[in-house]
Amino acid sequence: MPASLVISAPASGVGKTTLTLALARAWRKRGLNVQCFKSGPDYIDPAFHAAATGRASVNVDSWAMDRGTIAHLVSRGGNADVVLAEGSMGLFDGVAARGVSGTGATADIAEMLGWPVVLVIDPSGQAQTAAAIAAGLRDYRAGVRLGGVVLNRVASPRHEDLVRRALNEAGIKVFGALPRHAEISLPKRHLGLVQAEEQAEIGKLIDEAARFVAEHVDLDAVLHSAGQWSPQAAANGLNVTPPGQRIALARDAAFSFFYPHMLEAWRAAGAEIVPFSPLANEAPDASADVCWLPGGYPELHAAKLAANARFRSGLRVFAETRPVHGECGGYMVLGAGLTDADGISHEMAGLLGLETSFAKRRMHLGYRLAELAAPMPGHQPGARLRGHEFHYSTILAQPDTPLAVVHDATGAVIAETGSRRGHATGTFFHLIAEDR
Repeated sequence: MPASLVISAPASGVGKTTLTLALARAWRKRGLNVQCFKSGPDYIDPAFHAAATGRASVNVDSWAMDRGTIAHLVSRGGNADVVLAEGSMGLFDGVAARGVSGTGATADIAEMLGWPVVLVIDPSGQAQTAAAIAAGLRDYRAGVRLGGVVLNRVASPRHEDLVRRALNEAGIKVFGALPRHAEISLPKRHLGLVQAEEQAEIGKLIDEAARFVAEHVDLDAVLHSAGQWSPQAAANGLNVTPPGQRIALARDAAFSFFYPHMLEAWRAAGAEIVPFSPLANEAPDASADVCWLPGGYPELHAAKLAANARFRSGLRVFAETRPVHGECGGYMVLGAGLTDADGISHEMAGLLGLETSFAKRRMHLGYRLAELAAPMPGHQPGARLRGHEFHYSTILAQPDTPLAVVHDATGAVIAETGSRRGHATGTFFHLIAEDR
């Protein structure tokens, strides 16, 4: 049975991803097969997990997914030696209203699967108070079991000693303490970490993180704290209908935000994926029966996308007879224009009238429940789609017919309804699952 752990923290930005990658690579170097998962709606971290382990990682999400779907997804860890689930935000952070099987909090996954939690604690600017925080997290929810703590960014041996003593007095195991180490810092941009595929030295960075963590953390003690997890047979698989039999999928640095479980589900259902690169001025394959543009960073590549006439004209020709769908950044590219951070407006595909601006930045973040008013590829009117929205672009114009009535996690109706015109549809949220 695999040893299983959840890596979490009191808040974002404490070092969960770095510790997860380091542990995964360190144990892999010992000859263990490691399977990672990501709790919550993050489409960037799974690629880092795959780089560290050599195994594909997928998201598990208690707000958007039912228990059967989660059981199906985590069952891939049944043949691993170690299973690591990286949390998002703080351990108990989720939305106010319960979704399908929880609020989206990492604690939901830890309790549902019975996996102990390793907390990453950054005691910067404090000492004994770090123990109070860890003890509070340990005791907050009875069904969540704390395995121990890894301290990150300790200032000095004296600082470490103060925090360790307090944690020991609270009955909390300390697996190790990491001093600051710039060489293992992962670069960031406005939507999170710079993607793994954009970092040529990512393998060396993970190796250095593994070496550093192995030097300062008792890996055997961490592994000993893990739960012995026996995967349960899932009653059902993923409730995902592919948008077509042969799918032209935009895939490059501008179109890379896509949940791995969705792509796997499409393939499992018999769909064929035909990737193409808009940044390389490629058009969707003419033999495909649907085109899908995922999110990504089109705002960083707006000038090049606008100049790539073959891509834009090929997309327009495709949309004359077959459906084209865009998510978030893909939706923006299907629109009439995109204004970049410098205030320069760039002409996009023009399949929809949407106009967006990255110069006028305002964060849009949160879970979304959309009730379709019209069909979109793979889904019929009336379908209830669960997804997540995260972008900084401002809508300047959204003149087309709304695609859906969209609610946030509290049930409030929001303005980002998506659009439809002819064969083109688009949404600002990234699809995670459909309600059964």
